[in-house]
Amino acid sequence: MLLKIALPNKGRLSDEVRELFNDAGLEVRARGERALTASLGGEFEAIFVRAQDIPEFVADGAAHAGVTGWDLVCESGRELDLLMDLEFGRCRLVVAAREEGGFASPEDVKEGMRVASCFPRLTQEFFARRGQRVAVVPVSGAAEIAPHLGIADIVVDLTSTGSTLKMNGLREVATVLESSARLVACKGNPVDTQQKLDELKQALGSVLAARDKRYLMANVPKDSLIRVREVLPGLNGPTVVDVLDGGDFVAVHAVVPAKTIYRTINALKGLGCEGILVTRIERLMA
Repeated sequence: MLLKIALPNKGRLSDEVRELFNDAGLEVRARGERALTASLGGEFEAIFVRAQDIPEFVADGAAHAGVTGWDLVCESGRELDLLMDLEFGRCRLVVAAREEGGFASPEDVKEGMRVASCFPRLTQEFFARRGQRVAVVPVSGAAEIAPHLGIADIVVDLTSTGSTLKMNGLREVATVLESSARLVACKGNPVDTQQKLDELKQALGSVLAARDKRYLMANVPKDSLIRVREVLPGLNGPTVVDVLDGGDFVAVHAVVPAKTIYRTINALKGLGCEGILVTRIERLMA
């Protein structure tokens, strides 16, 4: 039996999820752009639904697992097993108020104030934990316009950079929740189902682990090996291989952070290294 994985049916999150599954060897093969289901590498079956509906589909057993934003999982209130953080789609659910509104912190929120949000449950819970009673005004989108229309005093809305809030004359007052795309599963899966989900986690995790790493190879003077080890610590130290007719050189291989590759190459050149080659890594399994 193919396990059903609920995936977002549209938007940027959908694109990033499809890319991740494709890179993991679980190619999304659908019959057409509007298809509601697709094969995932022949190992799983994808069902495409709205991101906000995925927690319900998974919790009710219509799908064995799903990928959606952690904000949507928390807002749903459904109990799910968190399998892994996919590390993209990062955003924050924040309390925001008009620049001239006189709000500097959540303590400035008075009892009975109206709060507009697409996340009424999380909004209510946030202020309830602080002992503050507010009137939540549920909206389906564009919450940032609510204070300007007079239908709410403040908003609780998602932001990634804060630019949209600033553009609309709002400033952040507090963070309610930090979110990203997560792989979640229904509770109480049978052992064989959990085993297949563990294999899925391993496949996706190996791709994510490789994304910010590079594989570096270089011919290194033997008398520089000790200093090169300081430059190339690698996962467990660099791998050193003799070079046929290499003379005074040996080949050194290492996995290095992508963000420091420029400095790493310059440091190696300064130690007399030659034939430096850097490649991308498709998967990395510790």
